[in-house]
Amino acid sequence: MTTNDYLTDRVDNQIDWYDKKSSWNQRMFKQLQILQIAAAASIPILAGFITEQTTEMKHVVAGIGALIAVISGILSLYKFQENWIQYRTVSESLKHQKYLFLTKTYPYNADDATHVLVETVENLISQENSKWSQYTQQKVKPESIPKEAPK
Repeated sequence: MTTNDYLTDRVDNQIDWYDKKSSWNQRMFKQLQILQIAAAASIPILAGFITEQTTEMKHVVAGIGALIAVISGILSLYKFQENWIQYRTVSESLKHQKYLFLTKTYPYNADDATHVLVETVENLISQENSKWSQYTQQKVKPESIPKEAPK
């Protein structure tokens, strides 16, 4: 694989992937946050319309409260904000390394610059993959596994 092939097929590809994933997570986070804020702000307004004759409004307010709880759970479960920041960080780090390499700036000003680039880029990607793997494969504690099947 040539240096240009590596830059195009690997580095640019990864920059693009992390950039797109960062943007998508940012968009999801902001949309859900805006929805949550709007829903929370609507509760006191709608509560002002509740009278003994309009009991339906109680159900609407309760539904909005439940929606806020669901949105909060989704934000916590999918960690859109954390992913957005992490993916943006990796994308920008890859860009930084690429530009240092292209301008032959330290540590890419020696004869083995391509090897240093490959090692640095692969370490960045590997670290991100390790973080993702640790997050998705959380270990089950041995004491939480039943010793016998229930009878």
